[in-house]
Amino acid sequence: MQQFESIRPYHDHEVPAVIERLLQSDALIQAIIHVQFPLVPRYLEKPLARFVRFRIHNNLKEIHTVADFQQRMEDFVASTIEKSITEFTFSGQDNIERGVPYVFISNHRDITLDSALLNYALMQAGLETAEIAVGDNLLTNPLVSDLLRLNKSFVVNRSVTGVKAKYRALMELSHYISLANEQGSSVWIAQREGRAKDGFDITDPAIIKMLHIWQKKQGASFAETIKRLNVVPVSISYEYDPCDGLKAAELQARAAEDYVKKAGEDVESIMRGIALPKGRVHIEIGKPLQGEFEDAEAVAHALDQQIIQNYRLFPPSLLAIEHLLSLSKAMQSLRDDSIARFQAVAQQAKDTLAAVDSQDLARQASEFSARLAHYPAQLQRIILEMYANPLLSKYKYSTD
Repeated sequence: MQQFESIRPYHDHEVPAVIERLLQSDALIQAIIHVQFPLVPRYLEKPLARFVRFRIHNNLKEIHTVADFQQRMEDFVASTIEKSITEFTFSGQDNIERGVPYVFISNHRDITLDSALLNYALMQAGLETAEIAVGDNLLTNPLVSDLLRLNKSFVVNRSVTGVKAKYRALMELSHYISLANEQGSSVWIAQREGRAKDGFDITDPAIIKMLHIWQKKQGASFAETIKRLNVVPVSISYEYDPCDGLKAAELQARAAEDYVKKAGEDVESIMRGIALPKGRVHIEIGKPLQGEFEDAEAVAHALDQQIIQNYRLFPPSLLAIEHLLSLSKAMQSLRDDSIARFQAVAQQAKDTLAAVDSQDLARQASEFSARLAHYPAQLQRIILEMYANPLLSKYKYSTD
């Protein structure tokens, strides 16, 4: 893949130089301290930094290949699960086969954990990990760039401008994914650009069109492309979103047309996503898409059906619906049919969560209320909708 120098993951022969950069990186030291020791007093930062650097050196000195780094990543993800996830489960691995390359397309909630947890699940199931599509906005930070490209990530050039440049970038990306697939490598890509900050998991047909443009140039029909790539929907469900407050603030600012992305914003989201509690997390690997799809919209709809239907509901979705119903302002602004829909969704959620112990649900209701109260009043409605929307989507697809 010599022609993909600007977007491909690192190769084995490049690993030693990258590891040396990481060993010399003060930014890596500070990031680890921020994640693992967020409350450390300032006077302890220097001795702690020396300890962290020593530990990093011991962990990285034996890494000579991408596979070595992937093994360390498996250990890191396992540690993240132990420290910040109450219960991690995955299913659907029987839907895919070892040795067969797939294009995994999932909903997108966390910048790095979505793909990291999927790859961890694949490794636990004895399956090959996937290469990971990441936006070039994440690579402006050299440390993040090195870590991602070591971890089998390839670049989606979103920042290019001009019609011709954008088309060339899409063609290169489409070519890269097709070639990776031909050579036996699976890839993961999100169903849309950016995370679903509002909780609605909707596939952008433009992602599907991108997958086809290279193969179309080679004479393949759209239906042939989808068959060749072995497209598999994946649902990733988090009980709690560590970045819910940040996402709500961004949505509020965007609604007011007052949003300006700050330097380091993505890095903060990555750190919070890794370090803060997430409750339970579930990954469901869906069934590979089959059939004669005529266009990208049909594929997007098929993906959405599985992603939403396989999304695992947790109590916060029900609790958010009930909070919304209890808000007098919300009730006044809803039409009668909307109120009926909310009530139907709430009942469906109660039925789905009937197995949850009533005392446990009461405890979670108290925790959710406390979590909500932690945020400014102007963000609380947005956060409630963020947690409620997956349930609304599930209800919509169950009644269509």
